[in-house]
Amino acid sequence: MKNVAQDGVDKIDRAILTALQKDGRLSNVQLAELVGLSESACLRRVRMLEQSGIIDRYVMLVDQGAIGKPGNVFVRVTLDGQQREKLSSFEEAITTVPEVMECYLMSGDVDYLLRVIVKDTDDYLRLHNKLTGLPGVLRVQSSFALRTVVSRTSLPL
Repeated sequence: MKNVAQDGVDKIDRAILTALQKDGRLSNVQLAELVGLSESACLRRVRMLEQSGIIDRYVMLVDQGAIGKPGNVFVRVTLDGQQREKLSSFEEAITTVPEVMECYLMSGDVDYLLRVIVKDTDDYLRLHNKLTGLPGVLRVQSSFALRTVVSRTSLPL
């Protein structure tokens, strides 16, 4: 991971990053005007931010409710062991489950924390059966989100 302060990102770079996090479809002309640079200087800055890895990628966000998957479920997964090969097998398998939006290796009393999206409880039951069949899974504990209070895609700079 890059540390913005250590990488010498200045006020103008922060302005560029903030603007692009709000709207990744800004043209270079629009972006240059927003941050007060010439178009060529702005493009050079953006390319530098991309090449350094500070800009990871460009994406668009889909409203999960609009595609019929309004439910968020947080799933705690415990494996039957923590040997490197068991962790690797699970991690490889979990990447093939499209409903898994996030997966974190955790410290504490569970091995992984997942955020999955589902249509409803029947859809989750189907997914639960798939998750329990993954390599090394000993236990799956689930919590359904009742309401999203904060959901951000922009990092504070």
